Amino acid sequence: MTRPIALAALALVALIGAGCGSKDTAHTSATASPKRASAREKAVRFAECIRAHGVADFPDPNARNEFEYGVSVTPAVWKRATTACKDLQPPGTLSSKRTHREQSDALKFAQCMRDNGVKDFPDPANGEPLVDTTKIPSLGDRSPRTDPVFAPAMDKCRVALQAALRDQK
Repeated sequence: MTRPIALAALALVALIGAGCGSKDTAHTSATASPKRASAREKAVRFAECIRAHGVADFPDPNARNEFEYGVSVTPAVWKRATTACKDLQPPGTLSSKRTHREQSDALKFAQCMRDNGVKDFPDPANGEPLVDTTKIPSLGDRSPRTDPVFAPAMDKCRVALQAALRDQK
C-alpha cells in the first residue's frame, strides 16, 4: 500500500457526517433553514466548507454521509478549517464511541505509532478521533504526509490502522 493510500485510510479516523456552509449562499441557506436541507446536502456543504478553508483534497461524503479522508494538512490548517466550519456541525460528527474491541484496536494502532518513532502519539480517548494531529506536538506545523517520522510510521502501522478502521465501519 502506498503512503497516500495508507494516509487516505487514516482519516476514516474522524467520521464526519454533517454540514457547514462553504460560501455565502450555502452557509446562509443552511443556517436559515437547517431542517430543509437533507443530511446529504449538509454533508456536502460541510465538505465544501472544509475545502474552502484550506483542505483542498477533502472529499465529498460517501453514501452513508461519512467522510473517508487522509491527513494532508498541518494541524493548524485542519484546526482553522474545522473551526470555520463548526457552525452547522451536528453533535458527534467528529467522533464516535468505540466498542471495547474497537478501542482495543485503536490502542494497538497508537502503540505501533509510538514504537515506530512518533513518541508523542497519544492513545485515542474513546469517543474522540483515532488520529488527532493537533495532539501530536512533534509534528509542529509540518504536514503528516511529509513528516520524516510520522509518514513512515503510518506506513509501518498500516495493518494496525486498517484493523482499527475496519472495526469503525
